[in-house]
Amino acid sequence: MFRFEDSIYLYLLAVIPVLALLRFMMTRAQKKRLRKFGDPQLVRQLMPDVSRWRPSVKFWLLEAALALIIVMLARPQFGTKISHEKRQGIETIIAMDISNSMLAQDVTPSRLDRCKMMVENLVDNFTDDKIGLIVFAGDAFIQLPITSDYVSAKMFLSDIQPSLIATQGTDIALAISKAMNSFTQEEGIGKAIIVITDGEDHEGGAVEAAKDARKKGMRVYVLGVGSTGGAPIPDGNGGYMKDRGGNTVMTRLNQDMCREIAKAGGGAYIHVDNNSDAQRQLDNELAKLSKKETESTVYSDYDEQFQAVGILVLLLLIVELCLLECKNPLLKNVRFFKGKRRYATVMLPLMLITAIPSQAQDDRSSIREGNRLFRSGKHADSEVSYRKAMEKNPRNPQAAYNLGNALFAQKKDSAAVVAYQSGVHLETSAIRKAMGYHNMGVVCQSHKMFAEAIEAYKNALRLNPKDDEARYNLELCKKQQKKQQDKKNQDKQDQKKDKNGKDEKKEQDKKDQKQDKQKEKQDKQKMSKDNAEQLLNAAIQQEKNTQKRMKDKMQQPRSRKLDKNW
Repeated sequence: MFRFEDSIYLYLLAVIPVLALLRFMMTRAQKKRLRKFGDPQLVRQLMPDVSRWRPSVKFWLLEAALALIIVMLARPQFGTKISHEKRQGIETIIAMDISNSMLAQDVTPSRLDRCKMMVENLVDNFTDDKIGLIVFAGDAFIQLPITSDYVSAKMFLSDIQPSLIATQGTDIALAISKAMNSFTQEEGIGKAIIVITDGEDHEGGAVEAAKDARKKGMRVYVLGVGSTGGAPIPDGNGGYMKDRGGNTVMTRLNQDMCREIAKAGGGAYIHVDNNSDAQRQLDNELAKLSKKETESTVYSDYDEQFQAVGILVLLLLIVELCLLECKNPLLKNVRFFKGKRRYATVMLPLMLITAIPSQAQDDRSSIREGNRLFRSGKHADSEVSYRKAMEKNPRNPQAAYNLGNALFAQKKDSAAVVAYQSGVHLETSAIRKAMGYHNMGVVCQSHKMFAEAIEAYKNALRLNPKDDEARYNLELCKKQQKKQQDKKNQDKQDQKKDKNGKDEKKEQDKKDQKQDKQKEKQDKQKMSKDNAEQLLNAAIQQEKNTQKRMKDKMQQPRSRKLDKNW
């Protein structure tokens, strides 16, 4: 990434062509004055040690030095700078409800958009605190691990939609449980869980989860969004969602449920009617939590690069100083500026000097354009610009890294991982390479590819041992991987038991069938009119018993399925 911090100074570059024009006019006037003294060829022969082209070369060297000084004043910045800061704050996990009911428009513009605005204002007010983001509906997952990077928090916030979670419904208990496991292991620091929801808890258990969080030293705050009067839910096709009976679904803010959860969690319930009032109440509540000094790794997008420009300026000035206007007596017979090739001989090095940066600027200009589009939220357009940069320079690691960010923002996770891999293979800076591995780990972790995520985080920590977030995510992935493996082992055991039970039942059925056939054969031999009736009655009774067994089996508990999709 490349930019100018004070780009206003670049307007001074307009002085360069003005000075060139003035010199052209002065040179022309000087030639006219020389003609007054005599024939130009004769005058030139009378001044053999005076060079015709050296003054021009010295002038253009000074012009180039002046242009670079202006560029240096504009503060060119490139790459990434890392710093470690000590901050005193709290840890906050925001659990945002993104179920379909949050699309209701009983608040302007909608419940979900109002939530986003509320969270964005909350992030803007944070200075020294850490923040994490969880989204939930019928399921819940971590959108952003706890971090001090508020820019990333806003970036992830803009892409939140109900379509992120396939399982609809509202499981507040699951969201609180996941938030409890998302904090750092730091002790003595205030930890807050902010649940933003309409209170339509379809699964239950939210109050118990809030009590559990309080026992572990965490406070649960609930922000209720919506109206108690209720509103229909848009279906995205110009109509409204309907239940199985064909009736329009009306969703209402359940304030009683919200208050119960907040009370159980030792926090407070705030109705988000006016953003500023709700923000002020929440800030007052969070201010009551204890703060602790922690060390945070802060990444800035750009690092100063004016030093390199300053070195180029110094070199140009040294060359200009060493280049005399008169010919050097020791090099009198060496004609660097002779005949028709003088101009080409002088300009060729200058053209080479300017051509190299201009070629480099081709891919850099595409990167800058992509960065501008990315910051404005046009992720698809920024992807196009980054791909153009890679076409111009396939060896540019920054283009590959930024392309990965653009793809990640569009939920093109597999392509993003490929771009990150390309970037880390090309990158030479350990810090920027570590950032690429870090992002690969985040993508893999979001898809529960814990083995790949663990490897990525390990690579990030090898390159940057001070990456606390990667270290935390690594430990979290190890725990999640262990749980995943235990679940797989349990499932295998259950499948094995089911298989053995089925085999035993099948074998028993075969024995029963064989015995029945033998009995039937014997009965046929001894059957008479009287015992035929007895056999019929026995068959009827057997059929009743079979039906009873089947009925009892069907009444056994099955896996729970969500009945509501809002």
